[in-house]
Amino acid sequence: MFRLAPAHASVAVNLTHTARTMANSVSPFPELKSRCMEARSAAVDRPWAHAQFDDVGVAGRVTPLAREPLPPQASDVAIEDWDALFCAVKERLRLSVGDHLGATPGSQPQETADRVRTSVLECVEALDQLHKTQQQELSRRQRLELEIFDTRTALVQSRAELAGTQVQEKRARHLAQHDSLTSLPNRGLFGERLNQALADANRPRQSLAVLYLDLDGFKPVNDTYGHAIGDELLQIVAGRLTQTLRCEDVVSRLGGDEFACLLWDFPNQEQLRHLACKLFDAVSAPVKIGPLKLTVRPSIGIAICPADGATAESLLKNADAAMYRAKRQQIGHAFYEASADAWAHEVEELSNS
Repeated sequence: MFRLAPAHASVAVNLTHTARTMANSVSPFPELKSRCMEARSAAVDRPWAHAQFDDVGVAGRVTPLAREPLPPQASDVAIEDWDALFCAVKERLRLSVGDHLGATPGSQPQETADRVRTSVLECVEALDQLHKTQQQELSRRQRLELEIFDTRTALVQSRAELAGTQVQEKRARHLAQHDSLTSLPNRGLFGERLNQALADANRPRQSLAVLYLDLDGFKPVNDTYGHAIGDELLQIVAGRLTQTLRCEDVVSRLGGDEFACLLWDFPNQEQLRHLACKLFDAVSAPVKIGPLKLTVRPSIGIAICPADGATAESLLKNADAAMYRAKRQQIGHAFYEASADAWAHEVEELSNS
């Protein structure tokens, strides 16, 4: 729906009135009378003609009925009515020419010619106005369609770029927090998870345990068969650790052939001892890589919160000390003991000095 200018609306109203006036006039040609009636009916019944009009003489002045005043929306013309308006204007032209040709020689030829000329000029003006209005509306619609298309294209592109950015950020975050070889959490993420577990008020702190694992015999395998075989062996070990533990437990590769596990909800040392034996058996099982059949054994140190430490740093440090004792004594796993593992801390301090 678009709105005609007041001048356009006036021309449309005058067209309707003139068609009515010509249809009511006496004409020597009955077929012209019939065509006038059809044009009058077609023009008055259009949706854009929201008011009825009375004839007030030859001057063509149009006055709306008192019971139905002309509303401001009278100039609104629906797009689907354009064809009807153009048809009405063309019919008006035909009627004007027919009226001129049907005039008798005894009538006033100058008055008839002036009336026909005025009517034709009004029709031409109306056609020009309607044509301009139609062109403006079509141009506006085309601009709107282009703007909508451009907006949708930009929106789709923005969504794609946003999705790509989110994927890249997620990938970058994953790479920063996970080991590139095994895809396990790295030392930094393991420390964050451990700190979160220690800070969680809903989880009893005495049920937390940290296991520190080191692979015995890995260095000879790596030196003898190369880093590719060593990397594949580490991936197999990581998979076995993950499969042995529960899904809520955390397995991390700290670096090299060292791994750590974060466990909770273990009420006593006996259950932890049983789990440590399962981990030892899982990792010690023979590994076949191509034609090679390899075996590595883990040394496991265990530190329990809060007896063996109340912070992430102390738990990892004490579990590491217990692991060295298990490696030295070849006992598979060992729980942290302050008196027995004090030497490990002294060695570490000397190596860091």
